[in-house]
Amino acid sequence: MYSYLLTYDLKIGCIHAREWISPATVTYMMREMVENYAAHPEVVDNVDWYFMPLINPDGYEFSRTDNRMWRKTRSTTSIAGCYGADPNRNWDFHWAEGGTSSYPCSEIYTGPVPFSEIEMANVRDAILARASQLRIYLTVHSYGQMLLIPWGYDAVYPEDYPELEELGLAATDALTAVYNTKYDVGCSGVIYGPAVGASDDWNKGVAGIKYSYTLELPDNGRYGFLLPATEIMPVAVETWEFFKVLAERISAN
Repeated sequence: MYSYLLTYDLKIGCIHAREWISPATVTYMMREMVENYAAHPEVVDNVDWYFMPLINPDGYEFSRTDNRMWRKTRSTTSIAGCYGADPNRNWDFHWAEGGTSSYPCSEIYTGPVPFSEIEMANVRDAILARASQLRIYLTVHSYGQMLLIPWGYDAVYPEDYPELEELGLAATDALTAVYNTKYDVGCSGVIYGPAVGASDDWNKGVAGIKYSYTLELPDNGRYGFLLPATEIMPVAVETWEFFKVLAERISAN
């Protein structure tokens, strides 16, 4: 493997605690590379992959033991009985400008300052240590079956939006070809309205990672966050095809 072939790809899961299909799917990607390497050596060899399958561990564990629908981190706030911040509103890019809340009990609480949550600060530091090498940032969420492209802080398209959209459409087409699961692809701020302090915006706007995406896994609302365990493998298998297109396209450039 020659150094000029190397590109870098970062995948993170479970920013929001209740989105259990996220860490399950990212973990499947890791398993596939190790246990089924012979089927796709070029994907593994030509890309340096960085995985963070569970970046909100305290929130995730709380969703398992106490409150299945818990979303935030579990840090102490200024109001007794209210814990945590929304880890996807805590990044220092257009932080706290809109689509958030300054109330600590809110599910979309920004935190008192950017990167107040130690989990997000640690992820930030890991990204900045290799930002000049990273070509793709993908954060895996649920639910909604969408691939979201910056910007999310407003209904604004980045200058290179056509390139991000083209790659996103190619990757979602490959996913859809497996079980005919349909995904929408579009600008986050246009689809949802403002949601500031999100990780994909920060990774593009501050870390400078060109291909920065948020992938919202199934379903479309029948089960929502409570996706049955029987759906883990179908979602993981089809999402693997999505990941492969990203890796193959970037390593070819």
